[in-house]
Amino acid sequence: MNTQDAKRVLETALICAQAPLSLREMRVLFDDQVGPDTVRSLLDELSRDWEGRGVELVALATGWRFQSRPEMREYLDRLNPEKPPRYSRAVMETLAIVAYRQPVTRGDIEDIRGVTVSSQIIKQLEDRGWIEAIGYREAPGRPALYATTRQFLDDLGLHSLDQLPPLDGAPPHAADLLHGAQPDQPPLIAPEDDQGSLPLEASDQPEQPAQPEPAPPPNAEPTDVAPVPAAEASPDVPADDAEPVEPQT
Repeated sequence: MNTQDAKRVLETALICAQAPLSLREMRVLFDDQVGPDTVRSLLDELSRDWEGRGVELVALATGWRFQSRPEMREYLDRLNPEKPPRYSRAVMETLAIVAYRQPVTRGDIEDIRGVTVSSQIIKQLEDRGWIEAIGYREAPGRPALYATTRQFLDDLGLHSLDQLPPLDGAPPHAADLLHGAQPDQPPLIAPEDDQGSLPLEASDQPEQPAQPEPAPPPNAEPTDVAPVPAAEASPDVPADDAEPVEPQT
């Protein structure tokens, strides 16, 4: 098989694939008779062949795929005018902390945000395929350690975490994590301003920092009864979801 025929096979497989193809999968196309360096060379040639067209070949965390260029989004949206899913600020802040500080425990996230992180937030990010538990910290209770997934990088159009925007000394706005990773990529979430229009449910409460226990009056007599500690917020109560999350589509 000559180079031109090999490129046609590779091009066809990539266009028809439902997910990014890894080098190992692409070598299977040639019955493992083509080495990884040769496959990479063919991919480079394909990438150059598609320059200046509406579709480009990109390398992601899990492999290679063809995708439309960002400037084509305006026209493609006319065929499928779908709005991106909306996430609350609490969800986006949690995702940003995991992305930049991983691996982190739920307690680490609570220490950074200053409020309780509900189980619903963690589950939502896990269900979306953006974070996963990769182990357990050797500490009392052995809390789970969370990190981002390859699906997270694929959805942002990134090859590795090194391509995340730098912090520059200050944490980025939570929504900027997904908007800023690839400035020319279409957004994966609705802008933060859009979330202000969502109705608040009666059960939703704004985030409140923990209040210190009031000191006893100066003239209070000592007592043998031990003081009752301030109630701790239950980790399962979604206290920091100030806004509802729309169902995933």
